[in-house]
Amino acid sequence: MSSVAPKTKPATDTPDVVDPLPPMRWSNILNELNWLSTIILTVVPAMTIYGSLTTKLRWETALFSVFYYFVTGLGITAGYHRLWAHRSYNASKPLQYFLAMAGAGAVEGSIKWWSRGHRAHHRYTDTELDPYNAGEGLWWSHVGWMLLKPRRRPGNADVSDLSKNEVIRWQHKYYLPLILGMGVGFPTVVPWLFWGDLRGGFFYAGFARLLFVHHSTFCVNSLAHWLGNAPFDDKHTPRDHVITALCTIGEGYHNFHHQFPMDYRNAIKWYQYDPTKWFIWVCSALGLASHLKVFPENEVRKGQLTMQLKRLRETQEKLAWPSDSNDLPVISYDSFIEQASKRPLILVAGFIHDVSNFIDEHPGGAHYIIKYVGKDATTAFFGGVYDHSNAAHNLLAMKRVGVLHGGLPQGLQEKTIPPSQRLKVARYAELSSVSGHSSASSEKESSPPPA
Repeated sequence: MSSVAPKTKPATDTPDVVDPLPPMRWSNILNELNWLSTIILTVVPAMTIYGSLTTKLRWETALFSVFYYFVTGLGITAGYHRLWAHRSYNASKPLQYFLAMAGAGAVEGSIKWWSRGHRAHHRYTDTELDPYNAGEGLWWSHVGWMLLKPRRRPGNADVSDLSKNEVIRWQHKYYLPLILGMGVGFPTVVPWLFWGDLRGGFFYAGFARLLFVHHSTFCVNSLAHWLGNAPFDDKHTPRDHVITALCTIGEGYHNFHHQFPMDYRNAIKWYQYDPTKWFIWVCSALGLASHLKVFPENEVRKGQLTMQLKRLRETQEKLAWPSDSNDLPVISYDSFIEQASKRPLILVAGFIHDVSNFIDEHPGGAHYIIKYVGKDATTAFFGGVYDHSNAAHNLLAMKRVGVLHGGLPQGLQEKTIPPSQRLKVARYAELSSVSGHSSASSEKESSPPPA
């Protein structure tokens, strides 16, 4: 593994590049490790495995471990993430202290440190200035960025608002005793005091729970940028998926979140799994939270529509469409009659169609087509004999081989467009081109004749 520092100086709003680090090889791997993170992320799973092999799991401890997993997980999702990193709602002082203590129990750094990195992640998503850049791979964005020393500092992020918050200053000042107390002490003492399971509390509610909380959060940086779809914006890697939501206490609708980060929700449908949203809403109902921010529904639906139209455009471009009238030869009526004596041609709405490969497949019988060969079947096709389906109109348009000179019946201009093309998706440039052409034509037609 190797990394080379960029030679060009970054823009003024980006940080200076760190001093070049030597290429990473197995011979110097010990010098490239972030030892604090490495120790934490190694000791926690090791203690979990050892404890599970040597300690019986009591049902009371199992239930408490799951409960405390959600408590400390919400400290990250509802506290660190949605409250402090994105300011998506306001919280009362009691709720802030609760979330600060619960977040400390997740042992993922202080609020200020965590939020600074996360704001940089949103500002510089999928770039070198993104501290957990998904472009570097699933392993890197999940845990690698914490184990190895970065080749450059993450992008700038303003956290001056957090520095003024007394709860955040308090947590930052007492962070070490808080993580020891909330991360290991509290989950050990509760099972010991209430049902005499000191060892189970230590290993299961302490370390096993912490292991799940860690990787639940890490999945937001990795799995949520890899699994799922992009219903709001596909310029970057964030994705929406219910599996990720289940793994991350509701943070799995990540495409929505990156598009509307100030919204207190991740999931916008009532049935989508987002316990963090439900927790914030309940806190609001109890008067502990207020000013829950919701992005305007109209703009959310625009984002969805944009992606839906893009997908439709992609499907549209894979389909075969009728030849444009400008690309077809203009044929006189006499020529049409002459050619129809040699091959089955019929006339519908000013277009000449070759139906040779459809005569035997016609649902109404071959004789209905044969009797209109060399004739104008416009009236018959548009309801005179049968009110044909959209599929029939679309199929007929694919059989156009020419345009009859002066043969478009008055009032049938709209009917010459098959149903499949009446709502065709067009890019803005194409619309502008058509609009400009129409304006020019109108201008030309409205000009007075030359003297």
